[in-house]
Amino acid sequence: MKENIQTTRFENGLTILTDKMPDVRSVTLGFFFRKGSRHEPALLSGISHFIEHAVFKGTARRSALEIAIETDRLGGNLDAFTMHEETGFAIKVVDNQLAKAFDLLADLLSNPRFDEKELRREQKVIIEEIKMTDDSPEDLLGELFNEQLFPDHPLGLSIAGTPKTVRTFNHEITRAFHDSVFNASNLIIAAAGNLEHQQIVDLAEKFFSAKTENQTPKTNDQKPTIAAPIIIKKNKNLEQAHLIIATPFVDAPSERRYAADILANALGGGTSSRLWQKVREEKGLAYSVGASAALYQDCGIFSIYAGTSPKQTEEVLEISLKEMRKIVKNGISVEELELVKAQSIASILLGLEDSSVRAGTLARLEMVHGRQISLEETLQKIEAVSVEEVRELAREFFQTEKIAFGALGNLNGLKIRRAQLEI
Repeated sequence: MKENIQTTRFENGLTILTDKMPDVRSVTLGFFFRKGSRHEPALLSGISHFIEHAVFKGTARRSALEIAIETDRLGGNLDAFTMHEETGFAIKVVDNQLAKAFDLLADLLSNPRFDEKELRREQKVIIEEIKMTDDSPEDLLGELFNEQLFPDHPLGLSIAGTPKTVRTFNHEITRAFHDSVFNASNLIIAAAGNLEHQQIVDLAEKFFSAKTENQTPKTNDQKPTIAAPIIIKKNKNLEQAHLIIATPFVDAPSERRYAADILANALGGGTSSRLWQKVREEKGLAYSVGASAALYQDCGIFSIYAGTSPKQTEEVLEISLKEMRKIVKNGISVEELELVKAQSIASILLGLEDSSVRAGTLARLEMVHGRQISLEETLQKIEAVSVEEVRELAREFFQTEKIAFGALGNLNGLKIRRAQLEI
C-alpha cells in the first residue's frame, strides 16, 4: 500500500503532515495538540476537556449555531476528543470542501469567544457528563482504579475533571490556559486523503504562522509511580460484578511495543484469544472479557477486564491469573504467535484504507516518535517478534507484587489477598 507522506515544520513549532490518497474523494483534516489531561495543574483538572467543548460555543466570526450549521453542511463528521496526552479535533469531508473545513477548525481553535454565559452553561453540561460516568459501572471502576494505580499523579485523575474544578473555569482562566497551550508550538496538523500538501501549508500560514511564547512543546509532568492496589467496592444495585487485573507494561516509544501488543492480543484481543475462549466459550462466565495495553510516553499498563455475576468473580480472576502464569512459564505457541501477527497486520492494512485512520496515525507517530514510521518498517517489526520476546515480557511484568486488582458490584464479603494474585 503506497504512502505519500510529506512534512513541513514551521519555526514556531507547528508541524504539518499529509498523506495523499489520490484514489479517494475524502479528506480527513485533524488538529492535534501535544497536551492532554496529564499536563494540567491539579487545580485545573479537566480544563483541556472543557476547552474541547467550549470552542464550539462561538468565535469572533461564528456563533454556536453557525458552527453547528456549517459542520452539518460539510457532512457532520466532526470529532473532538481529549485524552491523557493529547487533545484533538478532526473532520472528514469531501475533497473539494477542504479549504472550508480548515477555515472552520482554525477559527474554532484560534479565535474562541469563551463567552461567560456560554461557559456557565457548558459547565452544567460537563458536570452531567461526569455524572454519566458515575452511572456506568465499567467507567466508574476504571476511574476509581486509576486513581489508586497512579497515586498523586494526573494519570490517575478523570480527564473530565471534577464538578468542583469545572465550576471554576470562567472566561479569564479558560482564556489564559487556552492561549498558553492551544497554540502553534504544541500543534500538529495532519491530513490524509485526496489533497495537495502545499494547500495545507498555505492555509496553515494564514492562521498559525505567528510566533508564540512557548516555541517548543514542554511537559512539566513527571513519570508516575505505578502502585499495585487491591480495590473492592460494593454496590448492591448492580447485577454484574466488574473486575480489572492490571500490571505495569512497556511505554509507547519502546521498541518492545510490538511484542507487547502481541502479548495482550494473545491473552484477550479477539475471539480466538485465551481469555475469550476460556472465560466465555468454555465456561460461559462472561459476555464481555478481554485484555488490552495502554501505552503512554513514559509508562504503560496491561489490563484484563471482565463483567460477570458476583458469585463468579473469584473464578474469573483465577482463570485469568492461570493464563498469565502459563505464559510466564511456557510462553505462547508458534501457532498463537502467527495468528496474532496475521490479525495485527490485517487490522493495520484495512485501517489504512480510511483517511481518518491515516491522519490519526500521522499525528500519533509524530507525537510519540518524532518521525513517520513506514508501513514496511512496521510490518517487518511485527514479523520479527519471537515467542521468546513475548515470554520475556510476561516474565518481566507479570509478577505477583506488581499485580493490581479492582472489582465493583454486589460483592458481599469478597476479600482478595495478595497471595491469591500469585503468578
